[in-house]
Order: sequence, then C-alpha cells, then structure tokens
Amino acid sequence: MSSKPLRSVITCDLEGRIQTYDHGAEAIFGYSADEVVGKQRVSLFSPGLVVLGQVGKWLKTARTDGEFSTRTVFLRKGGVPFAARIRITPTYQRADGKKVQIGYCGLTEPLPDMPVEEAMPPTSLGTRLLRWLVVTRAPFLTATLMPVLTAAAWVAWRYAPEPFPWLMFTSALVGAAALHVSANTFNDYFDWISGTDALNADYFTPYSGGSRCVELGLISERGLLRLAVASLIVSALSAAPILYAQGPAVLAFGAAGALLAYFYSAPPLRLSARRGLGELSVGLAFGPLVVAGCVFALTGEVRAADFLIGVPIGLLTAAILFINEFPDMEADALAGKNHLVVTLGKARSRWVYVALVSLGFAVCVVLVLLGMLPLGALAMLLAVPIAIKAVTVLFAHYRDRELIEANAATIRLHLVAGLLLATGIVASHLT
Repeated sequence: MSSKPLRSVITCDLEGRIQTYDHGAEAIFGYSADEVVGKQRVSLFSPGLVVLGQVGKWLKTARTDGEFSTRTVFLRKGGVPFAARIRITPTYQRADGKKVQIGYCGLTEPLPDMPVEEAMPPTSLGTRLLRWLVVTRAPFLTATLMPVLTAAAWVAWRYAPEPFPWLMFTSALVGAAALHVSANTFNDYFDWISGTDALNADYFTPYSGGSRCVELGLISERGLLRLAVASLIVSALSAAPILYAQGPAVLAFGAAGALLAYFYSAPPLRLSARRGLGELSVGLAFGPLVVAGCVFALTGEVRAADFLIGVPIGLLTAAILFINEFPDMEADALAGKNHLVVTLGKARSRWVYVALVSLGFAVCVVLVLLGMLPLGALAMLLAVPIAIKAVTVLFAHYRDRELIEANAATIRLHLVAGLLLATGIVASHLT
C-alpha cells in the first residue's frame, strides 16, 4: 500500500503573518509551529527574488481566479532549497453580512524528484534591479535630491556664478546620495542585528520597518555591512574634485554627514532610539547640512544664511521619518528604540507631525519676508493641499493600515514642495 504524499497547509493574514501551521508543514519546512505562528511571515519559506518577482502576481491571480498553482522553490530551516508545488487560495470571513478576504491558504507538496534548478521560477532583469532598489531604499533618495537642488537654485540666485559649476554640483550630488545609501544600509544592518526588524510583524509596506532585505534573503548581514561601508567610501571619493577646487573645509561637512549616517542606528549613540535626537539629526542632515555643504561645494564659501535656507526642506524630511515611525511603534518600543512616537504615543504624535509640516512652510515664508529667499520661493506653498491631505489621513487612520496613504502623501509633499521651492528660486534668478 502506497504512503500518502507529504503535504502542508499554512494560512496567513493579508500581511503574510503565519496564522496556522500544520504537522505537515513542520515536517516539510523544519520549523515548529511555536517558532513561526504569529511570529514569522510566509516569505520566510521563499527565496527573496521569488518573493520580489513572483509572489505578488501569484496572490493577485489567486484573488481574481479563486486559486493559483505553480511549481517553485522553497527553503527549509537552515536555508536548504527544495522543489515543490504550491496551491494558493484566498481565505474569507463574514463581516456585516459580507464576505471579506482575511488572508491566504497555501497547500504545499514537495517534488523530491525534481531538481531545484528546474523548479525555480525565472528571474527577470527588472526583478534583479528591483532587488538593489529595495536593498538601498533608492526611492527615498529624493530626501537627498531636494536639498541639493535647493542649494543649487540658491547659489544661482544669490551668487549667479558664470559658468555654473556643474562638476562641483555633480560631485556634491553623488556624494550626498552615496552617503544617504550608507545611512540607509547601516540603519537596516543595525536594526536587523538588534532584533528591531525581527520584532516588527505588524506592517509590511514600503514605508515602514526598513527595507527588510535581510529578512527576505536579498542580501546577507555581512553583505549589507559591506555595502554600507562601500557607499561611505564612494561618498568620500566623490568629494575629491571639491576638495581640490574649494579646500579642506568640505571634509568637515563629509565627516559630520558620515557620523550622523553611522550613529543614527549604531551603538553606542544610536540616535534613532534617543527620544527625538534621531528626528533632529535627520532634519539637520537632510536640510541645513546638505544645503550648506552643497553651497560650499559650488562657491567655496559658507555663511549662516546657507544653513537657514535648508531648514524648510529639512523639516519636511523629518516629517517623512516621523510619520513612518507610527506603524513601527510597538515593535520599536519592544526593541528599546525610543523615538518620539514611542515616547509621546501615537495620538499626541499627530500634533508633532502637524508642527513639523507647518513649520516647514512657515520658515519659508519668514525667509522670504527677511529677504533671504526671493519671492518666487513662495511657490512652495502650492504644496499645502498635499500637506492637508496627509494630516487628514493621519488623524483618521493613525492606528490602522490606511495610514499608508499619509506615508505616501508625506513623501509626495517633500518631493513637490522641494521642486516648487527650487523652481521658484531659479525663476526669480531668471526674471
């Protein structure tokens, strides 16, 4: 009499958190139910590139067609790959007389006679590129681009150099972007090894919990640390033309940026866990420090006004960090990452967000009234409706997943306001 084929049944919620895990799953994947139920996501069982390139499409098909089946490669405990067939179906419950989806059910059957290479889904070039976008958190580099553009516009209006120093501008932009990548990857590395990310099972969005690149298997801990150090070296090398043309003062800006990038998450300072110092350091680094440093790169001079010009965009950058702390609050508190949202609580922190955004616009107006910025800088105020949208969503959904709309709106606010500010300053120079 033939034995019954080994199979497993695992269910998860819409965040991918494992809810049920049967004995077949324990035998196939090697984890006990106590190790994974309520503590891990189903992404634990798949190679990172499969998660990035395939799983989203599989789930979409399961939702629309009622099920999806394919062969793929899974990972046993210890990272050992094996070929298997997976059947995914959506799960539902009744709520207020309606059928509401609450997650997914996956039925897995190992294919012991199939080579892993044959079962592995194809990985497109786009997925490979997406891997590095995720690891570096490249979409957030607009936080660097906006202050650099603001500085360039300010120099064009205030100093009107002829010709414009494009080599210095490019060097400053590359250096700032590389330093930002270094900060991102150091942050992910130290949050991972400290256990902060592992504790965060509440959300899985692009705006919270870091990149999750180690959790997804996209890069190793050691690889992430190497990338952080390499980015720091690239940033230093990019300053060579500025050092040659403008003098050693650029090293002070670079050193300040490097220290903030490293100690934002690294012990013993771990600024991100010190009740407001993390938010303050981000606001200063991605506002006054980058703007003044870029002004020095372009002109060889730096004045107090050059730092002040960076305050509006720095406040909006701090607002991005701040609102992204909301969904991570519970996990961060458990890990001892006591940022402002952990310190104040979500309800009171809403008003801090309002203050950050409002001050960003108010400082711009004050700088125009003082004659430090041209009238065209008030174009930044055209972004106020985006701010109102973000605040409205935040106040209504600060405790639930719909907050993601406010996270996205804050990033959009920073980008649009920064572009309007830079464009308005340049327009004043041209008129």
